[in-house]
Amino acid sequence: MTTVLVTGGTGTLGRQVTDRLRAEGHDVRVLSRHSQPYAVDLRDGTGLDAAVAGVDTIVHCATAPRGGDDTAAEHLIEAAKRAGVPHLVHISIVGVDRLPLGYYTVKRRVERMIEESGLGWTILRTTQFHDLVLRILEGAARLPVMPLPAGVRMQSIDTGEVADRLAESAVAGPAGRVPELGGPEVRELPELARACLRATGKKRRILPVRLAGKAYAGYRRGEHLTPERAVGRATFEDFLAQRFGRPERSE
Repeated sequence: MTTVLVTGGTGTLGRQVTDRLRAEGHDVRVLSRHSQPYAVDLRDGTGLDAAVAGVDTIVHCATAPRGGDDTAAEHLIEAAKRAGVPHLVHISIVGVDRLPLGYYTVKRRVERMIEESGLGWTILRTTQFHDLVLRILEGAARLPVMPLPAGVRMQSIDTGEVADRLAESAVAGPAGRVPELGGPEVRELPELARACLRATGKKRRILPVRLAGKAYAGYRRGEHLTPERAVGRATFEDFLAQRFGRPERSE
């Protein structure tokens, strides 16, 4: 039996990692800002030493898109080193070293911090989650016309498949940078939008919008994709069917 600390263990991904590890009989500690007895804000770090004491592996799923991931990683790494934790598993994103986005820049910085920490480590990069794509599309569908960035493709993946891989990594030894995990299909964004509209029963006209900036240009080039690693199985439609039920076929 392995003792595993899952940061962000109450989130969409962390909760599934926790469930898989517990189902396999491992001792799992869930760390988040409000989960007792390991209620820790990683950006502050208070209480972190007690959370990591006696842990065999840390699976670092916690993230804050509004900032602070590097500060959180610094606190986590230092606590892990003090406790002698032999293995830190980190989830990252395909394209963090290519796309000039602030969040991606911080994620790449966290990768480097882990790589240079002296700890045993495993880093897994994945493409965007189906859940994230759905949130983006549902946000756009709030308007009478659905604006979408023109020329952008996605390769989204099911969080359950990512959780499977992280749970496997947690009980294996440190493996360094492991092969990327990409969704099963590279799809045009309007295609995914139409699937989302069918699933939610909404009718919207899709409006492609050309944007400015280096990040948008990177998305158009596909810097966030890994088509050679399209190893996921569940499609976006599979995800929508599980969330909303099977839509009727359009004529």
